[in-house]
Amino acid sequence: MTRVTKSIPLNTAAPSTAVGRLVLARHGKPALDRSKWISAKGYDRWWRAYEAGGLDPATVPPQALLDIAGNSRRILSSTRLRAVETALALTDRDNIIQDEVFVEAALPAPPIPLIRLLPSFWDIISRGLWWLGMARGEESRKAAETRAYLAVTELEKYADNGEDVLLCAHGWFNRMMRPVLQARGWDCVFDGRDDYWAFRIYEKRF
Repeated sequence: MTRVTKSIPLNTAAPSTAVGRLVLARHGKPALDRSKWISAKGYDRWWRAYEAGGLDPATVPPQALLDIAGNSRRILSSTRLRAVETALALTDRDNIIQDEVFVEAALPAPPIPLIRLLPSFWDIISRGLWWLGMARGEESRKAAETRAYLAVTELEKYADNGEDVLLCAHGWFNRMMRPVLQARGWDCVFDGRDDYWAFRIYEKRF
């Protein structure tokens, strides 16, 4: 069962067992307009721009996440620009590890003609259909679930050496790693949900 606390445990020193903490953060707010009503084809173009784009210059990381970054011995990110820029906003280190294993799960536009919706509504429809099996030539749910196991293995490689790890990645794929982490003995000790700059903290259960 997931254990969730009400306060953010900012002291990220490795426990006596020499297994570090894992912090999975969602990227900051992207520089992309969500206010326009678009068709499914328009949403396909919108999503591809979202995947390629970076952060809104006005978005600012919370101090809690800056503190965690400062105390983390290892900082990783997905290879998507919005995730890389998130990591760069949190640290001035030049050794951020970028790995495509952490990129967001695919969000293929559904084949629904004639209607126009806001991108946020298309997100919900597309994710629901993708979860039910609609991949449309993109990464399938099954493939993404397999990748989640590989991603957790990569994170554990550093944590098992006693390093506190901060991952800057994506809302949905971070959530896909959660059951894998739980199955491998990691408890969620802080759940910041899924907003931009939000994060969850995991500690190894013994």
